[in-house]
Amino acid sequence: MSWSEPLFTLLLSLVPFVLGMGAVTSARQSESQAWQTARLATLGGLLLALLLVLAGVSGAMPAVVGWWQTTPLHLIMLLLASFISFIVVRYSATYLRGEPRQQRFVMLAQTVFAAVSVAVLSDHLVLFLVAWLIIGLSMHQLLMFYPHRPRAALAAHKKFLFARGAELCVLAAFVLLYLHHDSARISVITSAYAAPAEPLSVSEQAAACLLGLAALIKCAQLPLHGWLIQVVEAPTPVSAALHGGVINLGGYLLILFSPLLLQSTPAQALILVVAGISSVLAALIMMTRISIKVRLAWSTSAQMGLMLVEIALGLIELAMLHLLAHSCYKAYAFLSSGEAVQQNLLRHRAPARRPSRVEWIMAGIISVAMVAGLAVVAKYATDSTAFEMMSPWVLLTLALTAMLAERRGQPGSGSGLRFIGLAALVVLTYFGLKSLFAALLPTVEHTASVWADLWVSLLFVLLFAGYCLQRYGLHLGWVQKLNLYCYAGFYLDEWVTKNTLKFWPHRLPGRINAKQLHAASREGSQ
Repeated sequence: MSWSEPLFTLLLSLVPFVLGMGAVTSARQSESQAWQTARLATLGGLLLALLLVLAGVSGAMPAVVGWWQTTPLHLIMLLLASFISFIVVRYSATYLRGEPRQQRFVMLAQTVFAAVSVAVLSDHLVLFLVAWLIIGLSMHQLLMFYPHRPRAALAAHKKFLFARGAELCVLAAFVLLYLHHDSARISVITSAYAAPAEPLSVSEQAAACLLGLAALIKCAQLPLHGWLIQVVEAPTPVSAALHGGVINLGGYLLILFSPLLLQSTPAQALILVVAGISSVLAALIMMTRISIKVRLAWSTSAQMGLMLVEIALGLIELAMLHLLAHSCYKAYAFLSSGEAVQQNLLRHRAPARRPSRVEWIMAGIISVAMVAGLAVVAKYATDSTAFEMMSPWVLLTLALTAMLAERRGQPGSGSGLRFIGLAALVVLTYFGLKSLFAALLPTVEHTASVWADLWVSLLFVLLFAGYCLQRYGLHLGWVQKLNLYCYAGFYLDEWVTKNTLKFWPHRLPGRINAKQLHAASREGSQ
């Protein structure tokens, strides 16, 4: 063992240790001191994560150090979690000024991110599962920061039950994998599936399906999505931490065990069907919402579904890029939701203009030409099979078509050449970032079936058609009826809530006025 390995083990262990000590210290300090400690702890964790990423990129660290994994996947996730924790804590110090029980919030927030850093670095099944459990329990307490709000209590109750169900699935999958490989090392287990060999056994198939089910539950896929929509009752920083960090752990779980998942046809089918349909329905439901935070919550459910579909198709580098972009965007969107209200008002005040049929056709032709050109470049510039799938090109083409066709209906719209240039920039950025993450992440030998590719392509076409109908077809009677079902969320959450409360009853708090709530909170903090 070289002298550098103990040093890197110490540095890796310091990230969760600093956040954990910050949580313990903050709980015993005054409000101002607690926030100062939290800012220093999260800044220290961010600087350590940045240092470790630089060391990992330079090739100075081995892939496994002690109980930690240090591949680009793990180090990038550590840097992302550290960045989100630093931003959320800085914002919360101002947002929660004057609120009671601030020390409790600071302690729980740091505990969540300390556990997240353990989960994304862990190379041991038990350590990963313990960290996953701590994240869920601590986040439950944050979601109950306003315990007297009935909707918040109902959402937290449902999330608590669903989270325990996801943890049981992960536990069962880990037990099966441990018995099969006789090792609790995650790196040992995943390396066994690096290259396709003999068909998976029944226990391995079951483990893959259980991991897929856990990810679907954790990522709030329909019909177990209602809690994610209702937790907007929690403070905005909690929503930012949840949507920008914690909920992505379901996707990270599948990326981590993707070598196993991509050899299990039943697990892939489960994710492609459930997450694919959830993504389309959640996106259509989102368009019927007015509240900014509720729209963002539905958007998260849709984006998580799309990310899980990408993983099931074997597009690991695209899923990782999606995870990073979604985390940063959602954290920013929630923390700037006040500005989003103003932007939404300006967008609604802008004179709407329905694109003509000619504009749609021209936009489609330009988009197809751009994407086809990129596809030709990708074929000759890279050997990656990830660019050979049809569904990502279909989604990119439809998105560019909508952007170009509707350019005149957007506030501050410019010339057609400006939007064509913007579309070209989007295409090149997609190619560049996808190629970058394909180089950073280990190559997984997998070719998705034609039927899976066609299924996902069909879902994208249906989403595009539903978008156009909601935007320009509401004068039709059957579209209005469909829109009403979308507004009601197809009554899925009502059905789940009814059966959840029947299975595990929970007494919800009654509504009280703000003065009573403030007094009760102050008494509870003393």
